[in-house]
Amino acid sequence: MHDHGPVPERIENAVCVEVNQMISVLIPIAQGVEEMEAVIIVDIFRRAGWKVLIAGLDENVVIASRGVRLLPDCAWDAVVSSDFDAIVLPGGTNGTEALRKDKRVLEAVKSFHQSGRLIGAICAAPLVLHEAGILSHRKITSHPSAAAKLTGTEWLDTAVVTDGNIVTGQGAGTSFKFALAMVRLAGDGAAAEQIARAINLAAE
Repeated sequence: MHDHGPVPERIENAVCVEVNQMISVLIPIAQGVEEMEAVIIVDIFRRAGWKVLIAGLDENVVIASRGVRLLPDCAWDAVVSSDFDAIVLPGGTNGTEALRKDKRVLEAVKSFHQSGRLIGAICAAPLVLHEAGILSHRKITSHPSAAAKLTGTEWLDTAVVTDGNIVTGQGAGTSFKFALAMVRLAGDGAAAEQIARAINLAAE
């Protein structure tokens, strides 16, 4: 096994490269993100042929909720959110709180919603959508611990909920179903079924 040296503490000279692929999706992550959700979502989208960009709130390596170190593709300030077809937010208590307090992320969520682009949030991350003011009277789900805070919504106790352009999921254990629901909402049910078969997960 080769020793590639220590993981860098900062993203140096990160460049967001444009790739001509079917769907482009922006995934913001922050310190304390739920690593299973982030990694599984990225994996499924890339299997679908999507262009995926993981953006940290700053240049630092992200330490996830269980100590896994994640290196974003670039920092948020290098992102032009209007270039993307979808934005998807992984959860994790601390990661969600950081996204929820970041005005840049909230403005991006509002912009995606106003333009009718795809929006996804899983676990506690629907709280970010709620903070952005886009969940009023929507059918949604989330981790049950966040349900009481999602006022003004129709909260459903189910793994994944799709309402219009918004997909929400309950948590780490529903990450595969959540990501596949996003792929279906983008209009590629065949890809979702093919991926589900490839990973031995029954498509719904």
